[in-house]
Amino acid sequence: LRALVSILQSWYTLFTPTEATSIVAATVMSHNTILRLSLDYPQREELASCARTLALQCAMKDPQNCALSALTLCEKDHIAFETAYQIVIDAASTGMTYSQLFTIARYMEHRGYPLRSFKLASLAMTHLNLAYNQDTHPAINDVLWACALSHSLGKNELAAIIPLVVKSVHCATVLSDILRRCTMTAPGLAGIPGRRNSGKLMSTDKAPLRQLLDATISAYINTTHSRLTHISPRHYGEFIEFLSKARETFLLAQDGHIQFAQFIDNLKQIYKGKKKLMMLVRERFG
Repeated sequence: LRALVSILQSWYTLFTPTEATSIVAATVMSHNTILRLSLDYPQREELASCARTLALQCAMKDPQNCALSALTLCEKDHIAFETAYQIVIDAASTGMTYSQLFTIARYMEHRGYPLRSFKLASLAMTHLNLAYNQDTHPAINDVLWACALSHSLGKNELAAIIPLVVKSVHCATVLSDILRRCTMTAPGLAGIPGRRNSGKLMSTDKAPLRQLLDATISAYINTTHSRLTHISPRHYGEFIEFLSKARETFLLAQDGHIQFAQFIDNLKQIYKGKKKLMMLVRERFG
């Protein structure tokens, strides 16, 4: 026991922060170690306390690689857990990537802290930039999860995350997927016990969904022009399907059918040189 305590207390002379949290502290805290050393309760507590101190020191030194391990090691001690969470929040703006923050946010939700999870997911969104053509980006599932989480918490959280989504995500298909999911059920239905929710579906003509709808329509228009600059005949069919998807989104706006008709007329004018493609557009959309 004394040797282990000594190793934990002088970890920085022996290990990197990542080694110290993921291997050393985890091994010391394991059930096997407790059995092998036949530790009584005070001894176990002493060891756990040293491991938590190590975890917090490592998280301060290298939040990117140690924050999640530190939270896990500090789970059973309220004050240490709070401290580890605060280290993550402080490091979020400078030293963490969106994928690390999303991972910790999902962990927080799993531990039963939905509002903290929401805060971390919001911070993760501010680091993300999803371009118009990145419809297979690895972060898409995290974005959809973050939006579902905020939707489940209620209208205020949804209203807080939508501007972040609009700023970070420029991919039309991802935006329309988020919009569709938000309009299918009322926000707050899976939220916090005791939190009131109206059970009313949200209108795409009012805030906060209006901003998301406008951004999605905008993304479809910009992506259409980008795709048409370098389109080859073998992609015509795929492009027509893309426009059909765009129409579904346009139609969520009150004057959507007029907007979409104008958009198609505009395309026919600008790209009239692409005769075969414009013929296909006319066949499908008039």
